[in-house]
Amino acid sequence: MTYVDGFVAAVPTANREQYIKHASDAGSVIKEYGALKVVECWGDDVPDGEVTSFPMAVKCKPDETVIFSWILWPSRAVRDEAMPRLMKDARLQPEVNPMPFDGKRLIYGGFEIVVET
Repeated sequence: MTYVDGFVAAVPTANREQYIKHASDAGSVIKEYGALKVVECWGDDVPDGEVTSFPMAVKCKPDETVIFSWILWPSRAVRDEAMPRLMKDARLQPEVNPMPFDGKRLIYGGFEIVVET
């Protein structure tokens, strides 16, 4: 069964093009390790909440934009096998492909798909 890694982060709005390049370069590498699809979304209708929200979760500042992304894997086993290798891949190291945002405010997790229509 397919498996999803999901991500939410706050990216400086001025870094939009840098983020797109970073994500595109990383996405190509991730697909080499077995991912079926890598999707990156730039927020354009992400409201602030009163109790909780995407902006609150990532402590989004006024000059930042929330991104939402996911990686679709054929299975959790493929993802679990790929992840340690991805973390060591030289093309994904900060010196080669620096993150144009504060990675400490990145939220991520792995998800089992339970409904797909």
